[in-house]
Amino acid sequence: MLAEQDFRYIQDLVRDRAAIVLEPGKEYLAVTRLDPLVRRAGLGSLAELVATLREEQTSSLHEEVVDALTTNETTWFRDVAPFESLRTHVLPDLIERKRLSRTLVIWSAGCSSGQEPYSLAMLIREDFPELDDWQISIVGTDVSAAMLERARTGLYGQIEVNRGLPAHLLIKYFHRVGVRWELDARIRTMVRFQQQSLVGPWTNLPVMDLVLMRNVMIYFDMPTKRQVLGRVRDVLAPHGYLLLGSAETTLHIDEAFQRLAVGPTGWYRKKQRSPVRTGQG
Repeated sequence: MLAEQDFRYIQDLVRDRAAIVLEPGKEYLAVTRLDPLVRRAGLGSLAELVATLREEQTSSLHEEVVDALTTNETTWFRDVAPFESLRTHVLPDLIERKRLSRTLVIWSAGCSSGQEPYSLAMLIREDFPELDDWQISIVGTDVSAAMLERARTGLYGQIEVNRGLPAHLLIKYFHRVGVRWELDARIRTMVRFQQQSLVGPWTNLPVMDLVLMRNVMIYFDMPTKRQVLGRVRDVLAPHGYLLLGSAETTLHIDEAFQRLAVGPTGWYRKKQRSPVRTGQG
């Protein structure tokens, strides 16, 4: 069982650290996700866990609680259609716009164990050989330090590589290490991972040509969604593209974005200001 005041503490913790709204009635979820942590920490109960958390404002245990209550669901080339529109429309358009600088900066926010940014890297390697001599920067961020550490290793189990990874790419870019598969360094070195809470300070983030922030904001309340989209506007280049999850939208949240349909996928771009016209006479 989880006492009401202890649940409120957990609610406040995950809201402050990760902007996750743990609604009343989700006590069962907290109990299910945190019970294994209680045992690993050698504690006697959830009440003892919360008491330990209260003693210190910051500790590795706080981070583990947030990790446990964060959904880390991801697959390779997730949902297929967005990656197809990347291949046929978005990346060709960005390449044309960036021919002079020969640079491309991509951000995968809420990247979990790395499948999305690594999928992007493989797509670029496979379909855009003209980018081989470009400066390509792909950054993957997540609130979970544990997930990022897994992503950096590039090691995945059989079930994980079975989820969305085409067989020819498994053969080309992975090799067996015991019972796991290790991603080739050619792909791993294309991605830089850093811990980043979307509601904390945004550090070391350059201007982005492409932002993928999929199925992240569904856990946020409306004020947090507005705050995050406003910050995305600040880091997204005028020509840049934003991809949200299929159940997410900027509509009625941030009117500075406009939706651009590419096949079944909705991309978002910043609305361009119309030039001011001055009349004569």
